[in-house]
Amino acid sequence: MSVFTVASRYAKSLIDLSIERDNLDVVKTDVEQFLGVLNENPELCAVLRNPIIKLDKKRNILAAIFKDKIDPAISSFFNILINKGRAGILEDIAKEFLREYNEVKGIVKARVISASALTEEHLAELKSIISKEINADVILTNVVDPSIIGGFVINVGDKQIDASIAGKLNKLEKYFTSQGV
Repeated sequence: MSVFTVASRYAKSLIDLSIERDNLDVVKTDVEQFLGVLNENPELCAVLRNPIIKLDKKRNILAAIFKDKIDPAISSFFNILINKGRAGILEDIAKEFLREYNEVKGIVKARVISASALTEEHLAELKSIISKEINADVILTNVVDPSIIGGFVINVGDKQIDASIAGKLNKLEKYFTSQGV
């Protein structure tokens, strides 16, 4: 079974438990905190993924780091996963949890690629337009890529709108090539 499938199943069970206990937002905050600690400490990821390190050592490390900082249900969830030998995919489970959380809450991630950084005002306006268009809350990030020359490219899910100068030049080139010019 793939890591994604396993991570997705555990994340789904954590979502279901959180909804049942009516603390989904609290759990989301704790999962984000957990991912933040993992991102800042690659050594911790290495320890969790290392099959040679004993399970009780992994449990003790997480308990020491997150004692009184995360919901006890999350700590118990981590301990269950460690006992099942799934410590190596805790990060994948946490990421999948956030993806499923966004799905449950109707939040969509979108990305706008522009030749230069967009102002907060432009990002807010673009976010509003995308939200109205897809009828969902949007988390919008701006990526700067000078190679698009000007304009922008918007990615929402599996859809893309290319309003960049580089994109238009590529279309023109394909047209001329197909015409034998």
